Amino acid sequence: MEIKDVAESWRVVESRTPFRGAKTSVATDDVVMPDGSVARRDYQVHPGSVCVVALDEDGRVLVLRQYRHPVRHKLWELPAGLLDVPGENPLHAAQRELYEEAHVKAEDWRVLVDIFATPGGSDEAIRVFLARGLSEADGERYEVSEEEADMEAARVPLPELVRGVLAGELHNAAFVTGVLALSAALAGEGIDALRPADAEWPARPFQV
Repeated sequence: MEIKDVAESWRVVESRTPFRGAKTSVATDDVVMPDGSVARRDYQVHPGSVCVVALDEDGRVLVLRQYRHPVRHKLWELPAGLLDVPGENPLHAAQRELYEEAHVKAEDWRVLVDIFATPGGSDEAIRVFLARGLSEADGERYEVSEEEADMEAARVPLPELVRGVLAGELHNAAFVTGVLALSAALAGEGIDALRPADAEWPARPFQV
């Protein structure tokens, strides 16, 4: 048996959208099961996201702390954002988010890992990039608002973040995945073995 996820879509006999928000919505699908029965599945319809593990020359990762109301926590996270435009190139979106949230640019980009955030309840797909060769972005800082106006930034050594993840002190899913994936890459075949920044992403096809 090959241990590899494969795309598959079971037959939907009815689909509704009971809620539609500014960025996401909720879908209700009646899905035919293998035994012929029909099960109702409610899930969030999400445009997709990108995150950036920005690693500086001293082995530190750029992290941000932001209030997240649904979980009532201030979480340490990676620079991240939504794929607002259908078919948007995820690399361009990641570069934009790194600039807007941290006023940083990077010379070298790789795909670190692709994940489905919560596949039992959402179709959100997240691409996590590794960015290196960091420097301050050109021009004026992007003007932030709402929760982002209270955002804090830090650069933290990767081993310290790994320790915090395994100690149960850091909880954001993309953050945890990105930190552990980078640690595994460095301990394994190395960064040069990572996929290129424009690697295909079947979950969110895009134009190069």
